[in-house]
Amino acid sequence: MPAALCTDSYPVQRKSSDRFRRAHRKAGKAAYQAETEQSGSVPSVNVLFVGPAEAPEDIADRLGVPPGAQVLARKRRYFRDGVPTEEATSYLPWQVVKDIPEMFAENPGGGGIYARLEEHGYGLVEFTETVRARLASKAEASALALSPGAPVIHLVRNAIVADGSVVEVCDTIMAADQFVLDYRFPATD
Repeated sequence: MPAALCTDSYPVQRKSSDRFRRAHRKAGKAAYQAETEQSGSVPSVNVLFVGPAEAPEDIADRLGVPPGAQVLARKRRYFRDGVPTEEATSYLPWQVVKDIPEMFAENPGGGGIYARLEEHGYGLVEFTETVRARLASKAEASALALSPGAPVIHLVRNAIVADGSVVEVCDTIMAADQFVLDYRFPATD
């Protein structure tokens, strides 16, 4: 018997040109909240962990710290109309966050961690993302209420400040059927 996918809602559209606009942070909204509301849905988030952790090798390389160095990890699960859609862990260098108490709170305040970084002198100038499609692991399928072997998007983002330093790496697993990634690139040199 053929399988059918029935859904009453459209996927969340993540527009590269709009996703991390400073205006969203100034309005007190984190990126996921703004995007989910734009899709006509209700966003929510469960904080799974906030605290010190050892930087995994791939994350340490992106942050420019030694593997195993102490970083702040912030792990969250995001929901759209009560359905889990993504799980993300942000890793921030300890030297950057140690004097920003809001970063250690479950709710860092309006605009999220990017707003707190900017308030403390870390003006974000660029984001880079590495995007890969693959099948969900057993743990990922369970966390996102997916069928075994369902496709996911593995997105790893660097948040970069003016001197080129990476002040956050966000490692995200997304239910592939819940998102459209919309990228915009300049055509000029």
